[in-house]
Amino acid sequence: MNEDVMKCVSAIRNITEFKPKIALVLGSGLGNISSKIKVAQEISYHDIPGFPVSTAPGHKGSFIMGYIEDTPVICMNGRVHFYEGYSIEEVVLPVRVMHALGAEILFLTNAAGGTKSDYRPGDLAMITDHISLFARNPLIGPNDNDEGPRFSDMSHAYDTDLQKILLDTASECGIELKTGVYVQLTGPSFETPAEIRMLKALGCDLVGMSTVMECIAARHMGMRVCGISLVSNLAAGISQNLLSSEEVEENGKAAGPAMSRLIIESVKKMS
Repeated sequence: MNEDVMKCVSAIRNITEFKPKIALVLGSGLGNISSKIKVAQEISYHDIPGFPVSTAPGHKGSFIMGYIEDTPVICMNGRVHFYEGYSIEEVVLPVRVMHALGAEILFLTNAAGGTKSDYRPGDLAMITDHISLFARNPLIGPNDNDEGPRFSDMSHAYDTDLQKILLDTASECGIELKTGVYVQLTGPSFETPAEIRMLKALGCDLVGMSTVMECIAARHMGMRVCGISLVSNLAAGISQNLLSSEEVEENGKAAGPAMSRLIIESVKKMS
C-alpha cells in the first residue's frame, strides 16, 4: 500500500472501523442514490488529509458508509476528475483507498453522451467494455507489487457475472437497460462533432470524462468491476441542442429513481 493511501486509510480508521464490501461511485447528477443507503458514517473529503476534493457541479464530495439491506457499502457521493487539475494518481486514489478499507467490488456510474441512434437522454446503459486511448493510464510509473502486477490483464475489465446480475435485475424491475462501450476523454470541454464521428468509427457508444481510469486501477488491485452510464445527452453533432452541464444534471435527476432501484436491487444480489 503506498504512502498516500496509508495516510487516508489511517485518517478514516481514526473515525470509523466500518468495512465495506462494495464501493459505489456516483457520477454527475446521481448523488440522490446515496439517500437509499442506511448510513452508518459520512466523512467529508475535506476531513481526510491529502484526499482530493470534488469541485464539479453535482458532486457533493463525501464518503457515505452504510448498508443496502445487509450489504456493507462505501459510496463516493461525488468523484474527482482529471480535468479538475488533479494528477492521474489523485484521481484513482479514492478507489485505492476504498479497496484498502475492504471493498472487493467497484460499481461505477457516470453521466455520458450517447452516440448510438437508439439512445435517448435519460436512458441507462450498462458498460460492457471501454476504450482508454485518450486518457493517461493510471498505472504508468513505479509499480506497487503489493497492489497488483506490473502488467494488468484487461480482457474482462467489466466482470461478466456482475453484468448478468445487472441485466437480470433490470429485467425483473421492468427497467430498460441498454449496453455500450464507454470512452473516457479528458474534458472539461465537450467533444466536437468531428471527434464524435471519429469515436463512433472506433466503436464508442458512450462518451464521458471519468470511469476508465478508476476501472483500470481497480482491476490492477483485483477488484471486480461493473458500470452503468446515464445517457444524459446525445453527443455533439447528434444532438440538435448545445451541450451543457445543466442538461447533464437535469437528466440525472430525472433518471434517478430508475437508476437508484437498479443499483439497490443489484447490490443485494452481488453480496
